[in-house]
Amino acid sequence: MDLLTVLGLVIAAGAILGGQVLEGGHISSIVQPTAALIVFGGTLGAVMINYPMAIFMKAMGCIGMVFGNVSVDLKGTIAKIVGLSNISRKQGLLALEGQIKGISDPLLAKGVQLVVDGMEPPKIREILEVEVGMFEEEYTLAGKVWEAFGSYAPTVGILGAVMGLIHVMENLADPSSLGGGIAVAFVATIYGVGGANLFFLPFGGKIKLKAKELIVGKLMVIEGLVSVAQGENPRMIEEKLSGFLPESEQKKS
Repeated sequence: MDLLTVLGLVIAAGAILGGQVLEGGHISSIVQPTAALIVFGGTLGAVMINYPMAIFMKAMGCIGMVFGNVSVDLKGTIAKIVGLSNISRKQGLLALEGQIKGISDPLLAKGVQLVVDGMEPPKIREILEVEVGMFEEEYTLAGKVWEAFGSYAPTVGILGAVMGLIHVMENLADPSSLGGGIAVAFVATIYGVGGANLFFLPFGGKIKLKAKELIVGKLMVIEGLVSVAQGENPRMIEEKLSGFLPESEQKKS
């Protein structure tokens, strides 16, 4: 679990609700189902109109990245590539074919197959970079979907506020209904602005940031396989790929 995400949500919600209580207000006064329906329902509908089904569903599936940790075993990948390099140096590139079944990373397995097939290193890089580019585009769009939620929510919140004020104006002769209408108006704005800046925009940013961690691992795989195809020394390959590691891990390696 990404503890920083959870901690951030707790701090944000706690600060707002705590401030409300310290000011003498009641938490129940900012709980308005009508305002929530208008803002979140309207925002959801707007985003669904803006994006096709495949991209929208991909974004919904990426919510796990916000609360979960992205695990990229860079050191393990380096060791695997160096091992492949040692095999190719001793037995030839064709000997790598027997290693493909034991590779769980689809990109690495595909790249090894390209090496075994005798494809030129520049072509190997080109083919694999296209795949990584599409991977990056998918997650970038997923992040933009959540950012779209953040961009629509404040505007829909204003729409809810205006609707609440219209209700107030229609019932000026009934003072007992004025309080509820005004509450919906102001709370709708809170939901729109708060939802955008505390949830939707940070979610989109975190998805794109964690996708970059995955992409670093894929770029390292490409660099390593191209080096293997070029017949570089395993020790040199290891030194080159170590440059993809965080600085703290480079010092320990």
